[in-house]
Amino acid sequence: MLQKLKKKLKDQRGLTLIELLAVIVILGIIAAIAVPSILGLIDNTKKDAHVANAQQMVNSAKMAITSDANLQKSGTTIYLTLQDLIDGQYIEEIESPDSEAYIPKKLDSTKVTADAENVSYVKIVSGKVESVKLVTSKRGVLKETNKPVTPKELVRGSVNDQPK
Repeated sequence: MLQKLKKKLKDQRGLTLIELLAVIVILGIIAAIAVPSILGLIDNTKKDAHVANAQQMVNSAKMAITSDANLQKSGTTIYLTLQDLIDGQYIEEIESPDSEAYIPKKLDSTKVTADAENVSYVKIVSGKVESVKLVTSKRGVLKETNKPVTPKELVRGSVNDQPK
């Protein structure tokens, strides 16, 4: 029995060149299909992380509102920048899923008037969070017109590239 098995192993030959080429072609086709899918999955995951970070910023702004009576005044519009929230210890520094860091500029929170300004902030109107904008130098959570998004609009589709 053992001799028959040894003889059978000796008689077997390797793959022919055509069989080897067929395997390589099949692997190439599988790679051509899989790589774009994986890259799209990675990009979607990064967008979801941006949205989660923006939601975290909104929640920390709500904590700031409840602890600071100046933010609760009726008829006032205040912009809390990411740096304001970090300095007030309402939020820890947020890491961006992209290679660029978020822009946490320190501004006078009552004088941020241009929504197109390149800064991450939460807009508070009459003590309620109205909108949020969380940006890096390349992309962030904002509308295509470089405007902030409302908390209800915080979805993967609200992550856009920064206008040049």
